[in-house]
Amino acid sequence: MSGVGKSTALDELAHRGYTTVDTDNGSWIQTVDGEPLWREPMIDELLKRPRETALFVQGTVANQGRFYHRFDAVVLLTAPLDVLLDRLQRRTNNPFGKQPDERQQILSDIAAVEPQLRQAATHVVDTNCELSDVVDLLVEIALQPEPR
Repeated sequence: MSGVGKSTALDELAHRGYTTVDTDNGSWIQTVDGEPLWREPMIDELLKRPRETALFVQGTVANQGRFYHRFDAVVLLTAPLDVLLDRLQRRTNNPFGKQPDERQQILSDIAAVEPQLRQAATHVVDTNCELSDVVDLLVEIALQPEPR
């Protein structure tokens, strides 16, 4: 969900030396019939690449579930609504979420999409804490994945 700290967590993971991919940036996503979807051949290639560290992939698209069986963990980052809305208002790296119609879309997504993501997740992490604690937990999950 917008404003939970996905990009901030990815930045810190990259700073710590982990491999990160934010599929919101670059050409990872294509729009098909108005729906943003991962470019499946690109995601497939990404997951096949050899790597020396854990891979952290961020994205929320309709076809992400096709790849869940290939991830060691699927983590939902979440935050209380008041925290999330405050972050959206204060953030400077992304203008999305400042306009009333965008905030309404976010509220709709939280109501309709987050429960589906929560059900599919192997882990749920509340980001209403220090960034270092969130990232430490993500690293712990990555290093000790639960069987899917």
